[in-house]
Amino acid sequence: MQLMVQAQAQGTLLLNEPMTRYNSWRVGGNADRLYIPEGLDDLSVFLKNLGANEPVYFVGLGSNLLVRDAGVRGTVVILHNALNALQMEGNLIYAEAGVTCAKLARFTAKQSKQGGEFWAGIPGTVGGALAMNAGCHGGETWDSVNRVLTIDAKGFVHERSASEFVATYRHVAMPVANEWFVGAWFELPKGNAEEADQNIKALLAKRLATQPLNLPNAGSTFRNPEGDYAARLIEACGLKGHQIGGAQVSEKHANFIVNLGDASAADIEQLIALMRDTVKEKFGINLHQEVHVLGDKVGEKL
Repeated sequence: MQLMVQAQAQGTLLLNEPMTRYNSWRVGGNADRLYIPEGLDDLSVFLKNLGANEPVYFVGLGSNLLVRDAGVRGTVVILHNALNALQMEGNLIYAEAGVTCAKLARFTAKQSKQGGEFWAGIPGTVGGALAMNAGCHGGETWDSVNRVLTIDAKGFVHERSASEFVATYRHVAMPVANEWFVGAWFELPKGNAEEADQNIKALLAKRLATQPLNLPNAGSTFRNPEGDYAARLIEACGLKGHQIGGAQVSEKHANFIVNLGDASAADIEQLIALMRDTVKEKFGINLHQEVHVLGDKVGEKL
């Protein structure tokens, strides 16, 4: 099976590949197989040659992802540095799923478009932003989606309108199971390039001042509950700076967990549970996890 895939697909197939290289927390075990496609057509070929029962997981920058210590059974597909098309198509901006949100923000500004500056504050890719309706500073990804491209487990590509999806706060309901975003067309109003550029610079300065960008982290751990902030609740519980192993609730932003250098995925997962349980006990509020978990815990039956 692997020889057939390698003979027809042109990307890079790696076996037993450390996932620490592909997530922003820099933790986790190995993936059984990891594939970096040459482009969308190549990804289609690769998926068409995979076994029907092969588990497949798509990863961009791995910035909203916790990979467990025993690694990932199946195939991980890396889209960053693989699906990177970014261009104007008429009045729409087309971006493939591997384009970073920061690059998309700069491109929208350069094209004198208004309303895409918020993407500069999202440390991920277009694919991840589409999947979770990523947003910050009053903007959300699906506010400007015109239509999308998806790919299914058999390698077939589908063009779907935005109206086929239900996007809510940090969640997008897919109309069909086992499809992944590989691109999107965004529609943004006309703006001023210089003004947009200044907005991006201000946003990045605020991010640098308020977030622990000097240490490995995965962005916000929890969604903000309605009418409140997860960081405020966690800090009010006295958890700011709390540490389990090499994982710590950031002293700069309480909704961030940082890797001090030797954290395991288990350390981070235990800290996430402590934050959630403590807020529930003190305030009666259920915090909903924003971070996605992938793979097996050490000791689990594989």
